[in-house]
Amino acid sequence: MVMTFVLVWSLASCAARVPDAEAIRAAIGEMAAAAEARRTGDVLERIAADFTGNDGEFDRAGLERLLRARVLAAQSAGVSIGRVEVELDGDRAVARFEMTLTDGSGRWLPDRRFVLDVTTGWRREGRDWLCYNASWSSDAR
Repeated sequence: MVMTFVLVWSLASCAARVPDAEAIRAAIGEMAAAAEARRTGDVLERIAADFTGNDGEFDRAGLERLLRARVLAAQSAGVSIGRVEVELDGDRAVARFEMTLTDGSGRWLPDRRFVLDVTTGWRREGRDWLCYNASWSSDAR
């Protein structure tokens, strides 16, 4: 009886594990939803302490300041993520996607859409995937 329980529990644990690429895609989606909901703390939960962005232009604290400034400046913001391509290499991964930002107030984004091409670096820390670097370039459309 005990052996059957252990076997069932083991199989359920394996079945419940989300594939790494899907976990990273889910994290990116959760971060986008948090940004749209103006919850910068939730965005930062997936950012590593040693984060660097745009070749050293931003560290984690700088990214936090940028996010908070955008939340204060925008009355409402839309964030949508295009198809996320993930390349895995053990406990590291690279995710590339297009992110579209919108803001009808015209205060920090134009009234039209603002598109970023984003490349992010991820690493596994325990059971979680954290973003430790990112680069982005814009193309206002």
